[in-house]
Amino acid sequence: MAQSFEMIAKTYKGLEDVLAEELTALGANNIQKQRRAVSYEGDLALLYRSNYFLRTALRILVPIAAFEARNADEVYEQAKQIDWGQIMTAETSFSIDSTVYSEEFRHSKYVTYRVKDAIADYWTERKNRRPSVQLTNPDLYINVHIAGRHVTLSLDSSGESLHKRGYRVANTEAPLSEVLAAGMLLTAGWKGESDFYDLMCGSGTLPIEAALIAHNIAPGIFRKEFAFERWADYNEDLFLSISQDDSGEKDFEHQIYGGDAGYYAIQAAQKNVNSAGLKSTINLKQIRLQEWKDVKADGALVMLNPPYGQRLAQDKDIQKLYGEIGSTLKHQFAGATAWIISSNEDALKNIGLKPLRKLHLMNGDLDCLFNRYDLFEGGRKEFMSRRGGKVTKPIAGAKSPAVRVAARRKRE
Repeated sequence: MAQSFEMIAKTYKGLEDVLAEELTALGANNIQKQRRAVSYEGDLALLYRSNYFLRTALRILVPIAAFEARNADEVYEQAKQIDWGQIMTAETSFSIDSTVYSEEFRHSKYVTYRVKDAIADYWTERKNRRPSVQLTNPDLYINVHIAGRHVTLSLDSSGESLHKRGYRVANTEAPLSEVLAAGMLLTAGWKGESDFYDLMCGSGTLPIEAALIAHNIAPGIFRKEFAFERWADYNEDLFLSISQDDSGEKDFEHQIYGGDAGYYAIQAAQKNVNSAGLKSTINLKQIRLQEWKDVKADGALVMLNPPYGQRLAQDKDIQKLYGEIGSTLKHQFAGATAWIISSNEDALKNIGLKPLRKLHLMNGDLDCLFNRYDLFEGGRKEFMSRRGGKVTKPIAGAKSPAVRVAARRKRE
């Protein structure tokens, strides 16, 4: 692979800016924001670092061919001309994922089928052998993206989506994506310089992602494998030097609190917190909204992902819930900044607070508002002057990811 090459980091709608900022911090070049993606350039080390360190990326693609085509048969002809011998062997198993935004290509499955044929025929003509298609755990992940007539074939260096960090061992219904949670936190400016509260924490995704950011722990530390580890040009020494360097990890001098009215939600959250080795950082308790009292909220960040109304029987129930959220924030969290995500715009009006900022994010297939509320008492200038926190400090020493995760769990 060339010294410097193009990469594409996929993400959710609304997180392109945050992802571009992450890539800038990693030292990426020629950063270009796209629709639910950011393209950039860098070397092999940056490819590894992108998978290991990026919090808001879903997968990292490396384009290998781009061309114009009017139908699936033209895609087949172009794909067959790729020098697959530089990428794989006849013994390499592979899978293909296709994404199509085109009126001319109406069936993504047929595009997938034709690209598979192109690879199989390439090897049949040269080695008289067809590599096997393997839907689960293949040696090579191939991505096909079609926008109009423009076709891009890429190698997927991540494999399983990067939102699957590896710490989640228990779920509640419709858990928040880890990538979306991290994106919400980074959008809110979270750096671990204050206390953090999630009043409806579910299975604990927001508190855990907040703790990882506060400690500057790489989200890839829990992953067992990335797809690039099976590539022909995989540099194990280079990746180990990246993954075993913990010099950037930090102490966290504040606390993270998660609460939920549901017993089983708190049980699931505690299992996930323990799995991540973050028990000393995250405090969980079963608690209703009205029971939050005497909170040290000054300068804190509060974040909620409440129900949106799809599963509540009556409209008045969701209106009442959002009213209780607003009441709790106003009376118990003065001095804090609150962010709430919801697809129910009418219910958000029941919060009873004027949002200082409104952003649009996608939670699954739901278009959501992500609203910011400043919960200050007294004058705004007085409130802003009280904000801030202590700078975190690095932890000395460097150990492998597995050792660091195991050590955290053992300490707990």
